Amino acid sequence: MSKYANKPWQRMTEAEVTPEAVFADRRRLLKQLGFVGAGTLLSSSANAGVLDFLLGDSEQAVFARRALQHRKNLTFDHLINGPLTPEQKVISHNNFYEFGTAKTDPVNKAQGFKVEPWKLVIEGEVAKPMTLDYDDLFKLAPLEERIYRLRCVEAWSMVVPWLGFPLAALLKRAEPTSKAKYVAFETLYDPEQMPGQSNRFLGGGIDYPYVEGLRMDEAMNELTLLSVGLYGKTLPPQNGAPIRLVVPWKYGFKSIKSIVRIRLTETQPPSTWNLLAAHEYGFYANVNPAVDHPRWSQASERRIGAGGLLSAKRIPTEPFNGYGDYVASLYQGMDLTRYY
Repeated sequence: MSKYANKPWQRMTEAEVTPEAVFADRRRLLKQLGFVGAGTLLSSSANAGVLDFLLGDSEQAVFARRALQHRKNLTFDHLINGPLTPEQKVISHNNFYEFGTAKTDPVNKAQGFKVEPWKLVIEGEVAKPMTLDYDDLFKLAPLEERIYRLRCVEAWSMVVPWLGFPLAALLKRAEPTSKAKYVAFETLYDPEQMPGQSNRFLGGGIDYPYVEGLRMDEAMNELTLLSVGLYGKTLPPQNGAPIRLVVPWKYGFKSIKSIVRIRLTETQPPSTWNLLAAHEYGFYANVNPAVDHPRWSQASERRIGAGGLLSAKRIPTEPFNGYGDYVASLYQGMDLTRYY
């Protein structure tokens, strides 16, 4: 029997799953209620927090809450290692160089970012290539909440309640061919909306669009998540709206934001930070306290909490960010000081 058998989601009954029709009607309902207009995300003050406005008992409010229901996946909760990072910190302390290199640039410069129309293309070594629009992102699979650690390569960390579905659910729909060995991802390229893309100095010297990649077995691992929300709300633009990757055993730069293209390939795809500085940022980027960054130690991290970054508690970093039981076997026999 698999060591992952009898998981909480496997014990769910059919009656507990939100009906597909409810997910399909979600976007139309929110538009009717006036919380999303002209395809533009709500401002940071609202933070796409439609539930904050729907606390009444009217028929519309009850239906709206039901439309945004999701399952809580408790499988990995014992690995959290601390309380949730306050929501305001999660949405205001970000690395998203498309909007600037300062931690506050994304929240200050990403408001008004348009998610409609949005197209996510799945192509390459698949039997069924597809193009998904914004509404499709919420109908691909039942949404579930997963609380994951997020470890930045800069040696700070958070604990975030993501809302999303396994990447494997999407890839299986596309039916990968036998040639599919890797999965490549690409961020939206839109310099008018993303000022960091219009000037390499403002955007950290990156050659945009931002690209990332995983090995196929990493992409299909049950931990790998496509997130469309956090704290029970749709993703704010500064956190990678409308859809981003979350790979909790890897450094945060692997969790690419605002994805517009997923391509399955036979060869290892490029990775933005690896292209920019291969001696500092490896393709695998697994969290490893035994392998330091050339300019700082990775043995510990600053866990961001209620205070500022300077007052954050420093804690030891764990191999694979604490998720080794689920992923260490993927790298059996590999020299992780070479394949960093």
